Amino acid sequence: KVRDLMADKRRLVEVPYTASLAHTMNALVANNVDWGRWVHDLGTGVVRKHYIGMATMLDILVHIAGDDHMPGGGGGGGGVSDLDKKMSVPVSSVIGHCLEGLSLWTLSPSKSILDCMEVFSKGIHRALVPVDGQMDNVSGPELMESASSYRMLTQMDLVKFLKHHASDHPLKGILSRSVRDLGAANENVFAIGSRTRVIDAIRCMREGLLNAVPIGKGKKLIGTFSATDLRGCHLSALETWLPLSALEFTEAVSSFPLFADVPGALNTSSRELVTCYLESPLGEVLDKAVTKHVYRVWVVDHQCFLVGLVSLTDMVR
Repeated sequence: KVRDLMADKRRLVEVPYTASLAHTMNALVANNVDWGRWVHDLGTGVVRKHYIGMATMLDILVHIAGDDHMPGGGGGGGGVSDLDKKMSVPVSSVIGHCLEGLSLWTLSPSKSILDCMEVFSKGIHRALVPVDGQMDNVSGPELMESASSYRMLTQMDLVKFLKHHASDHPLKGILSRSVRDLGAANENVFAIGSRTRVIDAIRCMREGLLNAVPIGKGKKLIGTFSATDLRGCHLSALETWLPLSALEFTEAVSSFPLFADVPGALNTSSRELVTCYLESPLGEVLDKAVTKHVYRVWVVDHQCFLVGLVSLTDMVR
């Protein structure tokens, strides 16, 4: 059941919907997460929390790198100079930059793991699970209104569970088959060049609704640019990094002293490529994702030319 995956889950990181973006980002940094939540007092006379959305690091980056105040679409590194102004807006104003922040999915603790897999195989990355025992048979909007406390279940939690049970039947038979045989690789991959600036890479990710993009030199994979690499990044460092190329950023962020004191942040160097081949067994790919704590594994050929990717959604599906 879903409740069996929730034993070690931490409480949600919450901020009021009126909190500034700077305050929200500080909350993400302090708690070493790349997503957070807004809460809102319904004003009904009873103090109750009502979740209205989810703030991810990508939401914040898209807002910072946005070209709405930049002449001609933002050439020449503009848009960074007014960083303080952009970070003073209420966090609720960034709702909708990334569509997932608008969709708060819920799962009953009594749901089966198979039902949970069905949800996550559709591209849902995380879901709220109430911790109240009486919520077992409630679902949908009623679940959102009735529960007083929640934990978050993610695709990574589910994939870790599958890895732990990799030797069980029938998982063993599926995980021993190749990525090619299962059709698990997505061949439609958006990539950026080695000279693409961080600020432009973020805009590309916004357009493609992506949390990470590969960095290529021609067709050869040389790096990864991911919004989650900015966990632990304070505003002073962010302002310095935005004009860099994405490749320079991965080199700078992997050696930034702050990350040495942040448990779990960049536990693998940004420059380390987590890859597989079309011939690789799915179990091996899943193991790499969990061990390196990445949300996708790049599929390459034996010359390290990029041919696709296998995301957590693909693995669950």
